[in-house]
This record gives sequence, structure tokens and C-alpha cells, in this order.
Amino acid sequence: MTGTDDITDWRQLREFAGVDLTNSFVLSWHAEAGALLVDVDVCLLPEHAFYEKPRPAEKACIRPAYVEFPHCEGLGLNGEFESDTFDIAGNIGHGGISGFCRRADGRYEISGEFGTVLVDAERPILRLKGP
Repeated sequence: MTGTDDITDWRQLREFAGVDLTNSFVLSWHAEAGALLVDVDVCLLPEHAFYEKPRPAEKACIRPAYVEFPHCEGLGLNGEFESDTFDIAGNIGHGGISGFCRRADGRYEISGEFGTVLVDAERPILRLKGP
């Protein structure tokens, strides 16, 4: 079992500086050219370079984005890890994110309304979509 000292929370990852993942929402998952792409509506905090003050009807600065996991070698959903296959990506649901961390074994763990997803890949890249 992995201890909490072996886990790096998303707040400690430079890729997510100025972002609140717990107020972000996963729209879809798909694999493309060896990478896993997670389509998200991401919540930006005031310290993020692309933060804009929310309009009166909005409660937060939400922007469309992708979390890209380059060189993804495998995925797991709710404890079932599948190496070298992306068939699972299209079957993962959507919903709010409740946790995101890098585990001691180097895999990333994303949890939320869609379950718990394990990703064996290089460091994630947050890419905001154009206007």
C-alpha cells in the first residue's frame, strides 16, 4: 500500500499552477497518437496568466482545455489496469474531479464522478483551448 508521503498532489505540480481541479469538470477522454487527451472545463484562479474576472452570471473563471498525457503506455479504471491499450479511454465517463495526484509508482491517479483512473504516462500538459 502506498503511503501519503509517496503521493504528489496536483497542487504541487507546476502544470496546474493557478488552477483549481476540484472545481473542474471532465467532458471526455480519448487517445490520439500515443497520448491520452482529457477534455475538461478547467477552473482558473486569479494567479493564472489567462484568468479573467467572471461575468456577473458566472461564479468562477471556467475555460475549455485539454489535459494531455504524452507517451501514454496504459490506462486503468477502478483498479483494472490495461497496458498498451486505449480501448478503455472511450468508456470512461465524465464528471467533476475530486482528486488528482502522482503516485510513488510514477502513475497518475485521477478520481471523480467517473471513478478512479490510473494513467501510465509522462508528465501531463495543460493546454487551454483558443477563444
